[in-house]
Amino acid sequence: MKAYLEPEEISLLERACTNLRDRLLVHLLFHTACRISEALGITVESINLSKGTLTIQHLKTRLKLSCPNCGTQLGRNHCFCPKCGVKVEQAVTQAKEHRRMRILPLDTGTGEMLKEYISRGGPVERNGKKLIFGINRHRAWQIIAGCADRAGLPKLVNPETGKFHSVSPHKLRDAFSVHAVKLNDSGDGIRLLQEQLGHQNITTTMKYRKVSGEEHQEWYNTLWQGDKL
Repeated sequence: MKAYLEPEEISLLERACTNLRDRLLVHLLFHTACRISEALGITVESINLSKGTLTIQHLKTRLKLSCPNCGTQLGRNHCFCPKCGVKVEQAVTQAKEHRRMRILPLDTGTGEMLKEYISRGGPVERNGKKLIFGINRHRAWQIIAGCADRAGLPKLVNPETGKFHSVSPHKLRDAFSVHAVKLNDSGDGIRLLQEQLGHQNITTTMKYRKVSGEEHQEWYNTLWQGDKL
């Protein structure tokens, strides 16, 4: 029963790809730990091969609900306004966009793969932008799941819910995070991982320190070393 993919399994996943685009998708998701929405938004212009960097644009839309009578912010389950007491038949919905940008380092192997892919004419032009992949989320999920099947990789268990899931793009982000924590779980290491993942709250990043319960298990075992009872 596994919760996370190991680097060796990512290599199997890459070898199971049938073309350079799919191999680049797997490689990039694991080596940068970017979200699939971020990966699909990467353009040729956002890659700086001479500096070895990748600029990630992250757009998140949040809905804000408010009372139509007094404008007080409401929760999804509010039937009455907590301030003016008016029954809320239809809350006012306002979409708020949050744009964030971060610059990620690229390792030499990823840079070389991107250079080859671009030179072969892989990017797709859409709305005046040269997108690296030019596919949608559904197709990206299909690619990763198909490669996992061909590689013979097992389904992974969610350590929080206990449910099993097929290998997905987000599992490559998880694999990077666990790999990084195993190599360096110091305060600086966690802070740099937070920056790499683009987490606003470090508590979200800290979940990877558990490494699927191994840290807790090792701590517990040390309590009883040498105990013959």
